[in-house]
Amino acid sequence: MFKKILLLLITGVSITSLGMAGCTNTAQKQDLEAQVQPPTLTGQTETPTATTQPQERPADVPYVPTPQPVVDAMLNVAKVSKNDVLYDLGSGDGRIVITAAQKYGTRGVGIDISPERIQEANANAQKAGVTDRVQFRQQDLFKTDFSEATVITLYLLPEVNLKLRPQLLQLKPGTRIVSHAFDMGDWKPQQTLQVEGKTIYYWVVPEEIPANLR
Repeated sequence: MFKKILLLLITGVSITSLGMAGCTNTAQKQDLEAQVQPPTLTGQTETPTATTQPQERPADVPYVPTPQPVVDAMLNVAKVSKNDVLYDLGSGDGRIVITAAQKYGTRGVGIDISPERIQEANANAQKAGVTDRVQFRQQDLFKTDFSEATVITLYLLPEVNLKLRPQLLQLKPGTRIVSHAFDMGDWKPQQTLQVEGKTIYYWVVPEEIPANLR
């Protein structure tokens, strides 16, 4: 009789322990799954946050926004479309890529070394409702890969344009380049135009780099 009771007690404890272990394992699995799986958003759109870092060096040019009529003319002369990828080097408050996205559906990337400008541009893109088509990167434009660009826009300084010129000439033939106010030295523009007293220069990257530009 004592042996039967002892056997029942041992069996009962074993079964209970197994039951508790099973419950614990199931609970741990559910907790782990809850941590791994992202929460389901119910009609809520997240606002993109700008990732910025300390500015690595002084900017190449002072920040002076391009007037909106000049922005419109730059995009018009380059004939941007929804099939283009536009890179704005020294993008400031983002108005060139934002305007291109709004008016033409163009995908755009703004490059600026200033964290303040990147934050401002991201806020402007959010207000304009074009965050699905544009992005802003805090980068040194001389260390940036913009080989995917079909259009490049600039508002820099003559010496900065000349320093960038070798990189620009290495882009895909047919890439359009538009500069507000400043030219490219010996690389003669294919077109120039005046808008509200401002000069706009337009180039197309050639199949072969001219000897004087190599």
